[in-house]
Amino acid sequence: MVKTVFIELFGENPIFKVLDFLVIHEEFDYSMTDIAKFSGVGYSTLKLFWPKLEKEKIVVCIRTVGKAKMFKLNEKSFAVQKFKAFYWALTKEAVRKELKIKPSPIKQ
Repeated sequence: MVKTVFIELFGENPIFKVLDFLVIHEEFDYSMTDIAKFSGVGYSTLKLFWPKLEKEKIVVCIRTVGKAKMFKLNEKSFAVQKFKAFYWALTKEAVRKELKIKPSPIKQ
């Protein structure tokens, strides 16, 4: 699994891994089981901090499919908006640095 710039910089803390996954895959909603699976966090570990993410309105339930609640980052949350801006700023800066370091493959 390829680590993102955010995970490389801040480490593989389970909350960071979940937030990282939800930012990258923000166009879809996911069940807690899928969030645990795709973020690489154990389901029992996710259950330890998930109520806090819901309480603080970092994640919200979008819909229910059968018995499964489907969640996304709360785009209306000021904290989520700022986190996403920070996340993508880190990523863009890393890309800029990488492009300056590597020579252009096109010779003129």
